[in-house]
Amino acid sequence: MAEVKLKDICVKFFRNEVLKNITFSANEGELCVLLGPSGCGKSLILRTIAGLTRPYKGLVYIGNKVVNNISPGNRDVSMVFQSYALYPNLTVRENFEFPLLAARMSKTDIKNRVKEVTNLLHMEELLGRYPLELSGGQQQRVATGRALVRRPRVFLLDEPLGSLDAKIRVETRGRLKRLQKDLGITTIYVTHDQAEAQAMGDKIIVIDKGIIEQIGSPEEIYENPKNSFVAEFMGYPRINFIDCEIKEIDNKFYFINTDFKFPLSDKLSKRIKDNKNRIDKFILGVRPERIFIGREESEKNYIPAKVILIENQSNEFLLDIELKSSFLRARVKREKLLFEPERNQEVFINFDKDNIYLFDKKTGLRIV
Repeated sequence: MAEVKLKDICVKFFRNEVLKNITFSANEGELCVLLGPSGCGKSLILRTIAGLTRPYKGLVYIGNKVVNNISPGNRDVSMVFQSYALYPNLTVRENFEFPLLAARMSKTDIKNRVKEVTNLLHMEELLGRYPLELSGGQQQRVATGRALVRRPRVFLLDEPLGSLDAKIRVETRGRLKRLQKDLGITTIYVTHDQAEAQAMGDKIIVIDKGIIEQIGSPEEIYENPKNSFVAEFMGYPRINFIDCEIKEIDNKFYFINTDFKFPLSDKLSKRIKDNKNRIDKFILGVRPERIFIGREESEKNYIPAKVILIENQSNEFLLDIELKSSFLRARVKREKLLFEPERNQEVFINFDKDNIYLFDKKTGLRIV
């Protein structure tokens, strides 16, 4: 086990700088998730840690040692690729044995290591099979076992669950997380699935276009996004964004839109007073679960709307709501809705004003 630290890592392909001053650390025994859209540089960061890609600037530490000039084979890391990359002509047992034979371990040690990993992954009955005789989930476990059998100090996972169906994916990610916690191996996990990142990560690093946007726990990233990109990327359904102006009326600040006039909280009003001279246009961000829906206009701040689409999700509804000139998505628990929604039904909505976000439209930065 070892801490992994990247300091000011920059990678170029020809003239294109694809990683820009990447700095973060994965503490010893931590499961750290790299999250971002396809092509943002997540896998390239893993390759840089493994030594498969060389940065033109910056330092990679494993433990307290700089490893920039150490070859991949001597960094004591194991990597699981999205495609699994199993040896098709070798059985499961032989796939497990291969890295140990390459390390010239004794037959007794190899037998013990394979038995240990086999028991850990519950694969006793599969040792004689070839990869083509295995399901996707079983192949993923073989790839994981082949990486773990070496007992690496650092475990790198590059979207290992991407080709699995939904049910097996959920089961396998739970198995992976338990395995990582039991073994205590420092792990860096790449995914573009925010639900997977929230379920697995001790720490999430959100990346876009080769730049780190935010680092924090799953709760911090979701509840306190640094900017509109992070707010939109985290959460399902995605956050609602509404262009608006802010005006002061009778010593109170309001969001003004063609669809509504909505009061700001006292804390946000104070922040606006400090920023109003340098920010002109705003974006209001409202999470779907922070929208209240009723059949009657019970408060003066409720906004008239219409239900245009209903999705049943076991104990909750996902509702598409139409205002005069915009659309919103709401997520509501069945027991809190107090009525059965119907298409084209007239309703009234309200926002939880203590749990909404305000962003500078020009920069995308959140006004905290």
